[in-house]
Amino acid sequence: MRRLLGLGTGLAAAAVAAVALAGCGTGGVANGHGDVQNGGKLFQSKCGGCHALAAAGTQGTIGPNLDGAFAADRQQGFKQDTILNVVLDQMRLPSPPMPPPEELFPICKKGTTNQPQGCVTDRNGALEDVASYVASTAGVNGAEPKPAGGKATDGKTIFSTNCSSCHTLAAAGASGTIGPNLDQLKPPLSVVKRQVINGGGVMPAFKGKLTPQQIDAVSKYVADNAGK
Repeated sequence: MRRLLGLGTGLAAAAVAAVALAGCGTGGVANGHGDVQNGGKLFQSKCGGCHALAAAGTQGTIGPNLDGAFAADRQQGFKQDTILNVVLDQMRLPSPPMPPPEELFPICKKGTTNQPQGCVTDRNGALEDVASYVASTAGVNGAEPKPAGGKATDGKTIFSTNCSSCHTLAAAGASGTIGPNLDQLKPPLSVVKRQVINGGGVMPAFKGKLTPQQIDAVSKYVADNAGK
């Protein structure tokens, strides 16, 4: 989810500008009544692979750590509605590698079972739900996320925590669209492991973030389940 933000420094000016812009062709200023519970589910499936957020248990490193981005601003007295609208504006007007709203939240089609992966019936509602969730949880009590790998040792859990928001993989129930669709690929274990270790493009390197054992586990999981 984009740079979300350069927040931690200069949020005061960014917040004023973003809230002003939010009422000008971006869908309007949100009133803070998004569904936080649904927003949490959407955040974990759509955003957690790119952003760290302690409340969601996500450790993505492509985008900013949202706890670090907002903790100081909460301490300075910024209201939750202000944070919500800053986040919402960033989602509505994203910069790469964050996908645009229509890609992040495709609309479900009527009268067919052939639905876009991760589709929603109300895109604006989904955006407001995610923004409400982030605004209600990011940086609360100065929260910082746990280390990227945690204590997980099975490949599926490691993949779901670190990779699912960027990659589609049916075996993991993942429908990310930032990185390659792994259901359409069948890379050998050696290639997967090299990519996990070194990263590439927008994908971060996981060397030093995951243990060698965790890298082996998630690499084997992808190699065994991709392309099915």
